[in-house]
Amino acid sequence: MSKKTKTGFERAAVGRVVRRLEREPALIQILVGPRQVGKTTAARAVIGRWRGPSRYAAADLPLPPGPEWIHTHWTAARREVSDRPVLLVLDEVQKVSGWGESVKALWDEDRAKNLPLRVLLLGSSSLLLSRGTSESLAGRFFLHRCPHWSFGECRQAFGWDLERWLFFGGYPGPVPLTGEEADWRSYITDSLVETVLARDVLAMHTINKPALLRNLFLLSARFPAQILSYNKMLGQLQDAGNTTTLAHYLRLLETAFLVSGLERYSPGQARSRSSSPKLVLWNNALVNALHVRSFEECRSDPAFWGRLVENAAGAHLLNHLQGLSCEVMYWRQKNDEVDYVVRAGADIWAIEVKSGRPGRKRGMSVFTRLHPKARMLVVGPGGMDLEEFFSVDPREIVNT
Repeated sequence: MSKKTKTGFERAAVGRVVRRLEREPALIQILVGPRQVGKTTAARAVIGRWRGPSRYAAADLPLPPGPEWIHTHWTAARREVSDRPVLLVLDEVQKVSGWGESVKALWDEDRAKNLPLRVLLLGSSSLLLSRGTSESLAGRFFLHRCPHWSFGECRQAFGWDLERWLFFGGYPGPVPLTGEEADWRSYITDSLVETVLARDVLAMHTINKPALLRNLFLLSARFPAQILSYNKMLGQLQDAGNTTTLAHYLRLLETAFLVSGLERYSPGQARSRSSSPKLVLWNNALVNALHVRSFEECRSDPAFWGRLVENAAGAHLLNHLQGLSCEVMYWRQKNDEVDYVVRAGADIWAIEVKSGRPGRKRGMSVFTRLHPKARMLVVGPGGMDLEEFFSVDPREIVNT
């Protein structure tokens, strides 16, 4: 039912990081992405290709370390500098309090002394990393993103077909468990989701209602690729507080690469921030691990399978269009709806996902009539083939 990773498979991020480390000017390289997608494996591959001394340390400890942790490993790396640059790799660096200020001070000291130390930082919280980089490291770093595994990667590494990827998602670690779906579900929920919630969200942020945050994630998994008003969420969650709290917690789940609440595209502005969010989970494994239906049962349910396809399309866009240059939204006006709207610079893309799900509302023609400069993309029957869409980096589509 599953295949082991093919020998020698390497994610593209490895080559990109190596090339940047070897180029001038020397910059701090930062690799950010979800847990369990291979950031540490990629870092070790970078170390393997590095032509010189290296040092690796991880801050993913039961209690978050202080800035002295960075100073200790940085000083040890400095001692190894000789005629060749030394590579220092610090994993889960966002766990270190005041990490940005510490890295900035040490990096600037090395630049002033012409010390050939190269630095690679890894992290699994986009919010905490962005705070450190924006507050302390401006002009000193180059950011690499390591998203969930795409269909193309899973096909190449594991020999998966599209249906298997749509159900099991893009986490490489539990691939050997997919033959026993109960074990696979336990791994995703216990080893992955609980770890992310406990270490990357609850332990790193002030959360007044931790049970609410967990229940909001569970609710999102029940409604993949669906538009759900905050009032409806309040009606289904106990001790839900208010809409402001829900919106904040949804944002925290997004920074941990779990769930995004897409906002409605509105004329004259990039997003409508008071709109009902469209819930998109960043990996279909997060949906199916929390459902009791098997792969075969899901595949035989056109309505639910259609939701999985639509959620996977949204996740594909989110994973690969992160950053300031693109925004992923949706559009709805009365009964007319467009699955996804992507703003890429001055261009607007309207994307409709077709998967055979019955009762689909058609809104593409209305949207393009209201926004005649928008570019259209139909994914599925009658448009771009699903396998082709999920095999292509969306940046290649929106930049054409």
